[in-house]
Amino acid sequence: MYVRSSGRALGPLLIVLAALAGCSGQGPPTGGNGASGVRSTWTAAATRDLVAAIRRANRHGLDPADYLAGIGDAPTPAALNRAALAYAAALAHGRADPRRLHRIYEIDRPDPDLAAGLQRALQENKVGDWLESLAPRDEAYRALADAYAAATARAHGTRPPLVPAGSDLRPGGADPRLPAIAAALAANGYVQAPPAAPRRYTPDLVDAVRQLQEDYGLTKDGVIDAATLAALNEGPFERARTLAVALERLRWLPRDPPATRIDVNTAATALTYWRDGRAVDARRTVAGEPGRETPQLASPLFRLVASPTWTIPRSIQGEATRHGAGYLRRNHMSWKDGWLIQASGPRNSLGMVKFDLQNDHAIYLHDTPAKALFGQDERHSSHGCVRVFDALGFAEMIARDEGVLDEWHRARATGRESFVRLPRQIPVRLLYHTAFVDGGRVRYRLDAYGWDEDVAEALGLPHRARPQHVPREGDLGP
Repeated sequence: MYVRSSGRALGPLLIVLAALAGCSGQGPPTGGNGASGVRSTWTAAATRDLVAAIRRANRHGLDPADYLAGIGDAPTPAALNRAALAYAAALAHGRADPRRLHRIYEIDRPDPDLAAGLQRALQENKVGDWLESLAPRDEAYRALADAYAAATARAHGTRPPLVPAGSDLRPGGADPRLPAIAAALAANGYVQAPPAAPRRYTPDLVDAVRQLQEDYGLTKDGVIDAATLAALNEGPFERARTLAVALERLRWLPRDPPATRIDVNTAATALTYWRDGRAVDARRTVAGEPGRETPQLASPLFRLVASPTWTIPRSIQGEATRHGAGYLRRNHMSWKDGWLIQASGPRNSLGMVKFDLQNDHAIYLHDTPAKALFGQDERHSSHGCVRVFDALGFAEMIARDEGVLDEWHRARATGRESFVRLPRQIPVRLLYHTAFVDGGRVRYRLDAYGWDEDVAEALGLPHRARPQHVPREGDLGP
């Protein structure tokens, strides 16, 4: 089971609470977020509030025992400070440091003064309220927390057997795996009471599979193929793990994101454009393939590039030159000052528009001539940059909203590489979320990069094998 039990005995701790009436202590006023920076007075009521708040940690995908263990059977003010601040830190900016988990993670994290916050909470006798205020309070976080609670409740039941691999199963077909399929659907709440031994793939089961496919971003055809089977075998144990990771990732993020921004979820290969606090556009993307993952960045969009040229990175020049001189000519590639350059045009790997981002990793958004990739369910196929569906339409939208539409049209009309600087930068966040809220439902994606495992292990969850990826022969584009 991937869900830890948090039912560790707490009796001795609760017994000593009565003895804490009037118990107080003071640490040295060193400031900062450390326990020594809290000049605290812990009453019995404040201690009860702390313990009650920590016992609700499983609501956040955290284990209460991790924070209660340090209090001990005879808690001192210093131990209570440490426990309160450790739990506060986990809620305020995550238990794990993403910069230690990922080679590149460049998104600001919240950094409240927790020592000062605890001091005020003790003075106002609101320790529990203060702790609960530190976690994200938006609807998405609440929905994921509810889903986590539901998944952990199901995970404590009998684990359904994995559905074995086999031929694709189409609606109306017969298959000896149908009892296992029905049990897997029931385990995650897609059907209420499946028949004990279904003989046919009936419409009610097909409808349940279609909902599963929608939740996992798969084609809603009801056909149980390899991709649907993988989603089907993500039972409540795996879902609880995924949701705990998702809650942690949300705690890493600032609580007040810019009202106008572009968010790209590279796990879901999808983009959302927010304008003045409203999601005004959503579209498919293509992100980096495993091994060339799109990093997690906050990187502003500062200009549009019409008819871009492409300077091919040295890391993939060999992939172009191995095809020979004829390939280079057909794709309008030539050498200039030691670099391989692809000329502007519809066959350029950046397509007809590039969305320039400010970062040190040569990561940006762009168009692509490989349009067929957007029709696939699995879209981790680039060399690390993000390809945008109907990129010209998206550029038109950005240019109109930013008041540079005429300038953009003139740049497009030249047919040459031309630059249109935006009057104000638009924040862009490249995120990786395998569970998220969309259309009022919690959606899931399989962990294409294996990054969930790094977060799960940092949360103290048991080890699970990482997904195995078969290298694919893709196009040359970034």
